Amino acid sequence: MHKTTRIAAALLALAASGAQAADLVIASPNGSISLRIADDASSFSIVRKGETVIAPSPLGLELDGQPAFGLLRLESRQDTKEDRVIPLVATKAATARDHYAGTTLAFREAAGPRRRVFMDVRAYDDGVAFRYRLDGTEPVKLRSERTAFVPAGDASCLLTPVDGGHEAQFERHRVSELKADAAFDMPVVCATPSGRTHYAITQAHLQGYTGASFRREGEALRLQLSGVPGRQGPAFVSTGGLTTAWRAVMMADRAGDLIPSQLVGNLNPAPAGDFSWVKPGKTSWDWWSGPLEGVKPDLAAYKRFIDFAAESGFAYHLIDAGWSFGAGPCCDPLPTTDIARAADGIDMPALARYAADKGVGLLLWVHWQHLDPRMDEVLDTYARWGIKGIKVDFMNRDDQDIVKFYERVAEATAKRQMLLDMHGAYVPAGLQRTYPNYITQEGVLGAEWNKMDRRVTPRHNLMLPYTRMLTGPMDYTPGGFRNATPATYEIRAVMPQTQTTRGQALAMYVVYDSPLQMVSDDPANYRGEAGFDFIKRVPTAWDETRFISGEPGEDIVLARRRGKTWYLGAMTSEQARTEKVSLGFLPPGRWKATVWQDGEEVREVRRTQRMVTNKDVLSLALAAAGGAAVVLEPTPAP
Repeated sequence: MHKTTRIAAALLALAASGAQAADLVIASPNGSISLRIADDASSFSIVRKGETVIAPSPLGLELDGQPAFGLLRLESRQDTKEDRVIPLVATKAATARDHYAGTTLAFREAAGPRRRVFMDVRAYDDGVAFRYRLDGTEPVKLRSERTAFVPAGDASCLLTPVDGGHEAQFERHRVSELKADAAFDMPVVCATPSGRTHYAITQAHLQGYTGASFRREGEALRLQLSGVPGRQGPAFVSTGGLTTAWRAVMMADRAGDLIPSQLVGNLNPAPAGDFSWVKPGKTSWDWWSGPLEGVKPDLAAYKRFIDFAAESGFAYHLIDAGWSFGAGPCCDPLPTTDIARAADGIDMPALARYAADKGVGLLLWVHWQHLDPRMDEVLDTYARWGIKGIKVDFMNRDDQDIVKFYERVAEATAKRQMLLDMHGAYVPAGLQRTYPNYITQEGVLGAEWNKMDRRVTPRHNLMLPYTRMLTGPMDYTPGGFRNATPATYEIRAVMPQTQTTRGQALAMYVVYDSPLQMVSDDPANYRGEAGFDFIKRVPTAWDETRFISGEPGEDIVLARRRGKTWYLGAMTSEQARTEKVSLGFLPPGRWKATVWQDGEEVREVRRTQRMVTNKDVLSLALAAAGGAAVVLEPTPAP
């Protein structure tokens, strides 16, 4: 029988058994979501508000070097409930409510070796999650998971192909349209055929495990574990026992309602220790406006950017590739490079003191292959120099060795009170919850690609809030002020352009989630420019996030609060539009609205002010590929 035919037959069998009364049901606290698991642990399905979201789908583990599990029977069920509020550090909200109904299901083989498999399950009001566990101290060799997701009714989904740096465009396809055996990245974001439920399939808490992607097999998106490159045999080998990553499905009425969700973070352990020292903020950056091969070590150039950060009120300056002794033109991990020494002519401790005297912290770029073998030595050196954080680049993998590296460097930087920004990174799985100093990461097709090709289109920019951003902060590196239209845009490695208006450049600082946010362009492109006053004042971490309106790839209006002040970001793709924004989310009273929105020219921004209340509707005129930013401040009555 052909592979696809076998899978289709298996799915039909699952569907036939999916509604049996003996199945185990875990319902969310408000009862709107239920996860159903077969009593032999062979399949699961998900229903939300009476509608099937995930049809009966396979479960299970495939061991390497051991017989397949035989028929499993439920041995025990231990239900739990949780409802707590978790304080957060430097993220999209000040707190997260962790509210779920959970259970641990123990299954045992009916015959043979009588092995046990555990499933931990949680049902939240905005999603569900499950994982597998095997007890014991002996190493476990895992060939794969049998886990797959069968979207109900040939769902329409936003997907991106697997890419080492996770830097690809999201496109919309029905599952039936996907090329068989093609690989797709996390998350996969879909809508049920009725449009009543939007959902994202992703993963959480990778620590001690390995990453994964999806491949289409018949009607299913089958999970495929990431193996260590060059290692034959199992995809994952444990040191003893097994705890897999959480398989999570986030759900909401609208695609944008997924943005405030804390599900991925809540599936990770809380931080141990005090992280109140973590300081979010904006940073100047020397690479984006310069040559692709990197900026040559230049003390005067470094001080120019530090001075700009200081006069702009930015917390940091990031020195990118090329600063270290023996570095090449840019980014190759040359054996001659010593990242514990600065290039000749650069006194890094003195430069760090120069920056500190101006209230600016220095961040340094490093290649992961240089950091990995001498992590403690290098970080201790940076701590002595006065460096405030590092940007680690070019992992471009998500296998178990790299997952372990992420946790090592997050822990090591936290120990030294340093910030961590990972580039060439896999999509977030919630490690930021455990290590709040791990403040942002790439894993996104961001603005740096404006230097190299045309893929960072307005439509792409409007996909990201509804897809990649759902999983965690993204270092998109906004702030390009050499704005152009898609028709007039030219690819330039030095002083690059963007394909969007100045108004959209401003809106990104509200819409895009990154507690360490780049101000990417050259200082000369900001001084005296329209809209830079907004960039200087906008926060990078928030007390509350609310989705207002929009559709993936088309438009978005997002509101974020810091203290009592609200900030709005509005963006549109290639189509000009007027966003009618109800201010009903504001508390009663008078509010001063300061609005920056598109003018007649692509780099023009019109700044206006007016008084509003929560009964008003704010009209924002967005040019094609445009945007607007708004600050709403409470104002006492006259």
